[in-house]
Amino acid sequence: MNSGFRSQCIPTYRVLTEEQCHEIHLATLEVLSTIGVRVMNDEGLQLLRDAGCQIKGADVVTIPNWLVEECIQSAPSRISIFNRNGVEAMRLEGRKIYFGMGTDLIITFDMKTQTYRPTMLQDVANAVRVADACSEIDFVSSLGLPHDVPTNAMYVESVKAEIENTTKPLMFTAGGSEDLTYIYRMAAEVAGGEEALRAKPFLIHYSEPTPPLTHSYGAVRKLFLCAERGLPILYPPGLTMGGTGPVTLAGGIVQANAEALSGIVLHQLKAKGAPIISGFAAVPLDMASSTFCYGAPEFRLTNSAMTDLYHYYGIPMWSTTGTDSHAFDEQAAIEHSIAIFMAALDGANLIHDIGYLGQGLISHPAMLLMCNELISYVKRILRGFDLTPEKIGFETIREVGPGGNFMAEMHTVKHFRQEQWRPQFMNRDDPDTWQKKGAKSYAEVVTQKALALLETHEPAPLPAGLQASLNRIAQEARQELAGVHFRA
Repeated sequence: MNSGFRSQCIPTYRVLTEEQCHEIHLATLEVLSTIGVRVMNDEGLQLLRDAGCQIKGADVVTIPNWLVEECIQSAPSRISIFNRNGVEAMRLEGRKIYFGMGTDLIITFDMKTQTYRPTMLQDVANAVRVADACSEIDFVSSLGLPHDVPTNAMYVESVKAEIENTTKPLMFTAGGSEDLTYIYRMAAEVAGGEEALRAKPFLIHYSEPTPPLTHSYGAVRKLFLCAERGLPILYPPGLTMGGTGPVTLAGGIVQANAEALSGIVLHQLKAKGAPIISGFAAVPLDMASSTFCYGAPEFRLTNSAMTDLYHYYGIPMWSTTGTDSHAFDEQAAIEHSIAIFMAALDGANLIHDIGYLGQGLISHPAMLLMCNELISYVKRILRGFDLTPEKIGFETIREVGPGGNFMAEMHTVKHFRQEQWRPQFMNRDDPDTWQKKGAKSYAEVVTQKALALLETHEPAPLPAGLQASLNRIAQEARQELAGVHFRA
């Protein structure tokens, strides 16, 4: 083989060239410097004014090009996220991919009664326990918004349930800086203090600006709280193309990028170098049903473009999966498969919403098992294969020769486990064997497995004394936040 030959064959994919990334960046700078963004927070306005921005009217800010680029440079290109035990679990950088759950689904599919009902706190715990048993799920989230908890305490109680049921890193939401403060206190308790949490964060706060081109009072307060305390924050806009942004993919990408980059500016002005994960969702609004289309091919394209763009910036980015189907059916499998495969090919760092049904409204714990297997399948594709002399196996081919077979060859014994992916739930039985085993559909197989996991899987327990501390903080939150108005 020649000296320049590369023996490793790995699939690659991108939508944007470097030149196209640069053009989108220039268009974004034009939006920020001439149209600007609305910042509904006095502290945020003052920071921007002091940094050299112009304020138009009461709260619209135009941001000079140099400041945007300065803040892109100050945002870290690598963010390490740890598990509950202080061991590094994710290193968000480059094309490293990590998969996890989403948050705040208001409906749960009850696997025992086979009915849809409002999400309860136990459903949050159940979803996290299933995810804890899944080797390809790297981080967890609530996958639900519990209806049986006081509104102002629902995010605090959800994070507590997540901490209790897994050692994996968490991604979480909060209603405002008020309940975020209690969640931060719980996290510091788990980590062993505020400085320990800053050094080894095991959770990421998820918040959003509001399209079109607006940062709300509450969102900025949460952004600043995380910046001050070194708590990683994910701050991507969720724009609907044709609703809260242009209907064209190019227009949606540019506007959403302006919203994301202005969030980075606010965050970095508050605390230069603080950890932020960025990017955006630019999703088509279905003009017939007015729905936010998780399964649309346009969403996959804008996700890919966003990932290329944030690789260009050198800033860790999110991505998303999900489906518009309301059931664990063929549509859900198709849309999740394509979304997981494309997000992995993109090299997105923090890929969330696995298991989502119903346009981000319905949770189904068994979907987590399906996605876990899909991720494993996709990672095998991304691993590619080698063209080394050993893997080609010329001598083995010669020894077996025409008319032989390779089943008993040492070359087969040596390599088959590494070369061949094995499914956990997907059927590979012949039709007769499959029928003798009950002729179960894939959905039936994984649903039964999810129910079994809820009966048998035991997450690693919390250290002695920590449970009482978390209970105390959660009870304080229920009492102190009752009746408090969270300003959006």
